[in-house]
Amino acid sequence: MVSSRSGRLVSYLVRYVLLGVVAVVLVLPFIVMLSTSFKSQSFVLEFPPRLIPEDPTIANYATALGSANFLRYFVNSTIVAVASTVLVVLLSAMMAYAFVRFRFPGRRILLGLIVVGLTIPTMMLIIPQFLLARDLHLLNSLPGLVPFYVGTAVAFNTFLLSGFFESLPVELDEAMVIDGAGAWRRFWNLALPLSKPALATCAIFAFLGSWDEFVWALTVINDPDQRTLPIAIALFQGQHSTSWGLVFAASIIAIVPVLAIYVAFQRYFVAGITSGALKS
Repeated sequence: MVSSRSGRLVSYLVRYVLLGVVAVVLVLPFIVMLSTSFKSQSFVLEFPPRLIPEDPTIANYATALGSANFLRYFVNSTIVAVASTVLVVLLSAMMAYAFVRFRFPGRRILLGLIVVGLTIPTMMLIIPQFLLARDLHLLNSLPGLVPFYVGTAVAFNTFLLSGFFESLPVELDEAMVIDGAGAWRRFWNLALPLSKPALATCAIFAFLGSWDEFVWALTVINDPDQRTLPIAIALFQGQHSTSWGLVFAASIIAIVPVLAIYVAFQRYFVAGITSGALKS
């Protein structure tokens, strides 16, 4: 008995030590970036490096916010990310509910095609997407980014929400049918309110994907006034290749909305991931 208990303690200790090491490895780059953003240029490359700046300054943040068009790029990214997130969550929820609650010819084939589509690398779609955007006159505009961000994210989120909707009791739908509720009312008044964890998870993924996206925005946006924040930071780094404190300050500013979204929905996040992973 004593040997078994000591073995479990050792197992727990090893597990927590490993988790602690992994956590430090994951968090350390962010801490270094945050620390560097408060350093003046003369202390950025000091050796040995210090995580706590000797003479912290907010000059890097003031310079980043005061640079030309930085706030415009921030607003552009916000508009695109919010619009994409709303559409992704709504369309994915509607598709997932239809796949789970309705029986129609080709249902399994369509769902299988969605899963297969998840295996296609995004970079392989750049040329076809560019040609489509050109033909639809969506190049060089913020509204042109939204449909492609939505189309890229809908498949995964539909698959995730399908697993969650399957966990909802069918008897609830049947009770509303007896009361005369149609499909739209059952979806809007029953499925969505009960699916807050999964919807919050989808919102986090959709917002993060559209907020951080760089390659497609760089491909289709040429007008400086239409650029999004990732492009601005990349160009900013090119203009100030040695001003790492300035670059990291701009990056920290770009991270703030993502952290805010995660903090707002984090209590639903684990539940949504778990439910979507356990059901299919």
